[in-house]
Amino acid sequence: MFVSLPSRRKPPPRWAAPLLFAALWLAFLWMLGRPDEARRSLWLAWGALGRGLGSGDPSWGAWIAALQDGSVLRLFTALFLHADWAHLLGNLVFLLIFGLPAERAMGPWRFLALFLAGGAIANLAAVVVIDDPHRAVIGASGAVSAVIGAYLALFPGARLGVVLPLGLFLEFVRAPAFLLIGIWAALQVVFAYIGPAFGAVAWAAHVAGFLFGVLFALVVRAGIARRMRRQKGY
Repeated sequence: MFVSLPSRRKPPPRWAAPLLFAALWLAFLWMLGRPDEARRSLWLAWGALGRGLGSGDPSWGAWIAALQDGSVLRLFTALFLHADWAHLLGNLVFLLIFGLPAERAMGPWRFLALFLAGGAIANLAAVVVIDDPHRAVIGASGAVSAVIGAYLALFPGARLGVVLPLGLFLEFVRAPAFLLIGIWAALQVVFAYIGPAFGAVAWAAHVAGFLFGVLFALVVRAGIARRMRRQKGY
């Protein structure tokens, strides 16, 4: 007698989010050992600047020149620069919370494309909004915002744990992801318009990254469904 056994493939290991986590951490540790002036020089050398990215000149010639001289690469290299520990740790925590399940669903290569492309688009949006050729936009916040947007699109019914201060006690509760992420996204929009939009936080990068992440997940969802079926052996 022959018995049909369902073939269930083991999901491939998640390496993209841990790799990005390590890259962000190591880049910060490398910068931490340099003098303050050297760090500022690196931010200006590798951060996203309006100068050379078509700022003030929307013509195709300006963008072609930016491609030729490598200025566009700053949109990507800026993702691996952080100003301080708080700037870095906030991004790392959210990268792990939302990045690991997102990578499990979409696969490592799509996740890498989401992080890098979303971060570049977010940095470009911040450069355009700030419109200052001498101010560098740095950090992975825009890329992490893209990951959060993709997570919401992939898992709209998920529930997230949150710790609420209730008087002298801390209460752990679970709330719908769409509610918590929706509140977070709304705050980014509010701060972009009435908050310190031109200060230390590039709120426009958060908004642009989040929207890119939602759209990215919706566009690739057919490919994600095929990938999940292959993993289940269908």
